[in-house]
Amino acid sequence: MVHGRFQPFHNGHLEYLRAARELCDTLIVGITNPDPTLIVEEPTSEHRHLPESNPYTYFQRLLMVREVLRDEGAPDECSIIIPFPINSPERWRYYIPPNAIHYVRVFSDWEQSKVDRLREHGYAVEVLHPGIEKEIEASEVRRRMASGEDWQ
Repeated sequence: MVHGRFQPFHNGHLEYLRAARELCDTLIVGITNPDPTLIVEEPTSEHRHLPESNPYTYFQRLLMVREVLRDEGAPDECSIIIPFPINSPERWRYYIPPNAIHYVRVFSDWEQSKVDRLREHGYAVEVLHPGIEKEIEASEVRRRMASGEDWQ
């Protein structure tokens, strides 16, 4: 399983999905912050909760992820896209199988806190590409899109 806000889905997310797909038969993609009324401020991330950081709906992001997986040639039966309330660990058992392995790339305190939280709640976590530097920031993509600059 991988998870993210995908606001919007970009090439860094694509690398993340590709790496995880190589490690599993069925990839579960959890879209975090599916309901804007339930977003909470995270002490490890100063922007994740802001409306301007979450311009796309869950449905729009689901379509982005689904189309990318199809473009990658992933058969529909080999991937499952779900909402994932990352800020509500008490709800996780309703969304994900208990034996799911969570693949996470750690770029900041936020991602490390996800790793720690998942492990604290008994989930298996594998850190993909430890030490890798983040090359693309969705906030920069959103800024460029809003200002009409080249964002692709």
